[in-house]
Amino acid sequence: MKFCKTVFATLIITLLAACGGAGVPQVDWELAVTGDVDTPLTLSYRELTDMPQTDLSDVLMQKSLGEDQITSWSGVALDLILEQAGVSDYSTITALAADGYAIEISAEETLDAIVALKRGGEWIPEIPDEEGKGPIRLVTPETPANRWVFQLQELQVNE
Repeated sequence: MKFCKTVFATLIITLLAACGGAGVPQVDWELAVTGDVDTPLTLSYRELTDMPQTDLSDVLMQKSLGEDQITSWSGVALDLILEQAGVSDYSTITALAADGYAIEISAEETLDAIVALKRGGEWIPEIPDEEGKGPIRLVTPETPANRWVFQLQELQVNE
C-alpha cells in the first residue's frame, strides 16, 4: 500500500510539472500600456504568458551590425494588448525600454507586431545570448530589427 501511495504521488508531481505553465520562467517584469487609451494597463510577465500566443515564423531580422538572420518568434499580438487597453485607433506608439531607449513606431509599422516572449521556441530569458536584453521584446516584422525594442517596459499610445 505504501508503495502505491509513493507511485501515485510521483505520478501526480510528474503530471503537474508537465502541465501548462510549469515551464514558464519566473520573471519579475511588467509591461505598461499608457497614453491615449481608455484603460491603462500594467501586465505582468505571467499575465503575458497566459494570453493567447501568436507565432511568427521565418521573420527576416535585418541587423545594422552583423549578418541578417531568419528567426521565429512567439508572443502576444500587439493588437490584442491594445484592444484590452481600449485602443481602437492610433497614429504611433512610443516603445520604451528599461535602459532608457525609446522609439516611435507608426501604426503601419506595427502590422503583425507581437510582444515576443520566445525566440525559436525558447523563452527569451532562458537563451544565453539574450542575457541583459530583457525578457520581452517588441518585434515588428515590417521594420528592420534595429527598430525592435529589447527590455520593453512601456507602450505609449499616441493618437
